[in-house]
Formats: sequence, C-alpha cells, structure tokens
Amino acid sequence: MPRLRFDPIAEARRQWEDHGWEDEATPMAVVTSIMRVQQILLARTDGVLRPLDLTFARYELLMLLSFSRQGALPLGKIGERLQVRAASVTSAVDRLERDGLVARAPNPADGRGTLARLTPAGRQRAAEATTLLNEEVFADLGVEPEALASLFDLLTVVRREAGDFA
Repeated sequence: MPRLRFDPIAEARRQWEDHGWEDEATPMAVVTSIMRVQQILLARTDGVLRPLDLTFARYELLMLLSFSRQGALPLGKIGERLQVRAASVTSAVDRLERDGLVARAPNPADGRGTLARLTPAGRQRAAEATTLLNEEVFADLGVEPEALASLFDLLTVVRREAGDFA
C-alpha cells in the first residue's frame, strides 16, 4: 500500500473539530489510531507466522498451553484466558489438532470436559514462532522502551475500565 503524504487520522480529527465535536475529536482519533495500529501489527505478525502455518490466535493458544504446568488446559479455561468465545477456541483447536500441534484428551477432573494438550510438535512450533516474533516484531515496534511501558499502562487502564479484568 502506498504511503500517504498526510495523516488521514489527524485530518479526520481536524474535521471532527471543524464540525463542532471538539470534545470527541481526540478520543475518536485515539480509537481510530489504535485500530489502525492493530491492523499494522496483525499484518506484521501474520507475515512472520504464515510460513509456520499459524495465525496469531493459534500461536497464542500454543503459547498458553506451553506456559501451563501440564501443557494442557480445559477448552473453557482457554477461552477465558484468551478472552475469546468457545466457538473460536473450538475452531483454533480443530486446526491445531489437524496439524498435529495439539491433541484433545478427556479431562480427568471433569468427566464431561475436554483438554487441549500440546504435542511435542506443537511445543517446537511455538518455540520457532516465538523466536521469529521476538526477532522480527517484538524487538522493535519503533517506540522507545519507556514509551512502550507508558503505552501499556494506559491501555491497561482502558481495558480495566471496560471490565476486561478486576
């Protein structure tokens, strides 16, 4: 996509101000900027993960399982931790299972429940993906470390106020 010679979000902010929405102009620009940054980061992460046949959602699931003590979690717990609906978890687990990266198993603690268990291939793919993401995305977002910490803190406030967590 060609680079624009102006910032369209700054222009939208100016237009909001010109149309009498001065109080809402900056919050609108912040929301729009966050959504655009999300698109940029998703494109970067997808570019890194695509050769490994992963999406960021499936990568997150692999990493969640790799961080768990047993390398396995109930599907409901996965949905809670990743903050996604059950259908999204089922879809991701289905794909990872087809690829041999995750296996379903009965949950011994709940006779009706199902665990997603990380396979050795899944653990290896998660490690490969993490190395690449650390090198190609996370190591340099184009923002100084102090500013990143402040940004994280600000976004945490927004998420807490939205009821994301207590």
